[in-house]
Amino acid sequence: MELSIARERCQGAGMCVLTAPEVFDQSEADGRVVLVETTPPVERQAAVHEAAELCPAGAITVHGPRGHSGPSPV
Repeated sequence: MELSIARERCQGAGMCVLTAPEVFDQSEADGRVVLVETTPPVERQAAVHEAAELCPAGAITVHGPRGHSGPSPV
């Protein structure tokens, strides 16, 4: 699993930080997501997928075994 984020899409809702705090953080400057781990270990992957699904802006993209999770192509 590998992660990427689109900070410009982030609305600062914080669902990712609440769901997977070891992987995501929020910038104190603008409240937007900060990626702490780009390749989270197996034990955190379920929480990462959930965080990506809960993100209201679709700012988190997960590349990995469960497939693509993130914003829809435009």
